[in-house]
Amino acid sequence: MDITQARSNAIDQQIRPWGGLNYIANNALKNTPREDFVPEKYQNLAFADIEIPLTDKAKMLSPKIEGRLLDALNIKKDETVLEVGTGSGYLTAVISKLCKSITSIEIDETLSANAQEKLNALNINNAKLEVGDASKGWSSNDFFDVVIVGAAVPKITGRYFHLLNVGGRVFVVEGQGNAMSAKLITRMSEHKWETKTLFETHLDTMQGLESSENFEF
Repeated sequence: MDITQARSNAIDQQIRPWGGLNYIANNALKNTPREDFVPEKYQNLAFADIEIPLTDKAKMLSPKIEGRLLDALNIKKDETVLEVGTGSGYLTAVISKLCKSITSIEIDETLSANAQEKLNALNINNAKLEVGDASKGWSSNDFFDVVIVGAAVPKITGRYFHLLNVGGRVFVVEGQGNAMSAKLITRMSEHKWETKTLFETHLDTMQGLESSENFEF
């Protein structure tokens, strides 16, 4: 497989036709070796339009979802990012090229450790990985410009939205069963929020929330 061509094909045939039109983000996707983050037995599917299993409870997002969420968030070089769900670390690596710094939380300690190895191999030094259960809530002394929730939540509430700077954006997939939609929530001012529905999709529910009504963030 011609890796360089496969990366370009993923952009041209999956991401752009599905609304991932952000040139800078697409360049970061194309220049990050996705194949290095894919489990060995799925190497031939590294650029397929599917969610690739990492464990029995975790999957990589499909390329078109990654491209679309990056397009919607339009991350800037001076912005800080919080990612909920490190997974393979691939999206973490891509985002690290777009932002000032990224903090990524992962419930699975082994996944987090493996992702750290991959990031180290690429000499990425503006990503901080933490192990924790975001479904139980997460506290931080830092404020963020962008929050990305990498799994679906049954319903999103605003308990932790104070962690987001004014002008900051949250990407999250909300819903249950086959009724899920990706949303972009922007903090317009201290007490005003704007929610935009981006597209219908389906992701696995965040671990710990499978039978829960709310995800408080």
